[in-house]
Amino acid sequence: MGINNYFMSHRIAIVFLSVFLTVTGSSIAQRGKPLYTSPLGVEAYTFRKSFPISIAKTLDTIKLLGFTEMESGSEGTPETFRKLCDERDIHIVSLGAGYNQLANSPDSVIRMAKILGAKYVMCAWIPHKGGIFTIEDANSAVAVFNKAGKKLSDSGLIFCYHPHGYEFQPFENGNLLDYLIKNTNATDVSFEMDIFWIQFGGGDPVSLLKKYGNRWKLMHLKDMRKGTVKDLTGGTSVENDVPLGTGELDIPAILKEAKILGIEHYFIEDESNYVSQHVPRSIAYLQGLTE
Repeated sequence: MGINNYFMSHRIAIVFLSVFLTVTGSSIAQRGKPLYTSPLGVEAYTFRKSFPISIAKTLDTIKLLGFTEMESGSEGTPETFRKLCDERDIHIVSLGAGYNQLANSPDSVIRMAKILGAKYVMCAWIPHKGGIFTIEDANSAVAVFNKAGKKLSDSGLIFCYHPHGYEFQPFENGNLLDYLIKNTNATDVSFEMDIFWIQFGGGDPVSLLKKYGNRWKLMHLKDMRKGTVKDLTGGTSVENDVPLGTGELDIPAILKEAKILGIEHYFIEDESNYVSQHVPRSIAYLQGLTE
């Protein structure tokens, strides 16, 4: 598919989204207050196949979809990427950083976050061998997160760990996610809930929001194909990502609890191969929810 045809498919989907929102807008107003009232955000990984083709055109698509916030690394040089985002009124709220970078070079993470204008720094994976997350892995992560989190906090940044489901390995009277949360310093280490991976690991998003309250600062919004087989690997087929509201997650209940906690930034993420179809449907669903 040529570059122009590739991005044309995204624009066709956007047109359908615009028509849908126009048609449904008045009926939504009649039904009640919108449930989702935060800025519309996206995880840049959703467009991982588009960015290598054209950074500028991908950002154009993101803007046309109505996104004003993004969680991202840097596509190209951070200075240029920041400029391209600023030109489109897209704010990079959260920077994704690797575990080893946080452990060995936190100053480089801070520099990148400052250039991009990010307030949050997120890590989404703790290295572990054999597909089994152990107490030793958890203890190593606690040490890295507490040290890096303090350094980031002192620089005016908020560090968040993004659990990926493998942390639900049983431990003592709970699991290793409980251990991570309880043993990291609450002043320096926060968490980002990816509702898909929490569910995939056997957790309940609403219960965990209630249990750990304001330790949760950010949220990934995604839905899971009904009947998906779950385990503690932290990985599954990308085809188990489905548009919001069509899977097994109770999105309204999750959003209501997150709103009570004061979570302000949400990022739609879709890891499937059908982003141009899924993302507009997810946006329409999200903006159609009422209290």
